[in-house]
Amino acid sequence: MRLERLAIDKFKVFLTYDDMDERGITKEDLWQDVPKVHDLFRDMMLEADDELGFKIDGPIAVEVFAMPAQGMVFIITKGDPADEYDAEDYEEGFIEMQLTLDETDEVFYEFSSFEDVIGLASRLHAIDMLGGELHSYQTRFYLKFNEAELEEVNEAALIAILSEFGSPATTSFHRICEYGKALMPAQAIEQLYRIFYLKT
Repeated sequence: MRLERLAIDKFKVFLTYDDMDERGITKEDLWQDVPKVHDLFRDMMLEADDELGFKIDGPIAVEVFAMPAQGMVFIITKGDPADEYDAEDYEEGFIEMQLTLDETDEVFYEFSSFEDVIGLASRLHAIDMLGGELHSYQTRFYLKFNEAELEEVNEAALIAILSEFGSPATTSFHRICEYGKALMPAQAIEQLYRIFYLKT
């Protein structure tokens, strides 16, 4: 479980499918009011308090994004009880949760250095994966493959290679597009391979 503070009232949790397997939770379980899902969210809140100093003292909204072969991203936003809720309606220790579930067919990874991206390009070129969009944002690099680019490739092999060099991105792609910089908006792997490996 990886946590990251996004704002004073918002944090993000990334859970790999292995993390979920260990807890015996599936994507479908998240829609159901079952004890193991309650346990998962309680653990998230305790860890957020512990690691981020994020105190839950009222209603929260939870957005859940499923990422193929990678895991689940949870965006937890604390509501202001004065805005939409009557604080007296809540018993102490009770949290109201609004849950939204979405799924993406894209693969989106982040890398801590440009050297990691260059190393990755050689490996992906070897399996004929030539597309991708490359972006940078806050000293990190982001590579996204869309659904059409994934049709002709073994997705499990692709994820295994990507995981050697980076980790699943937990920042939304829309945020990267809005605040980051597009370095190679198409055919990123082909361009990187040509620039760094086909020098004469």
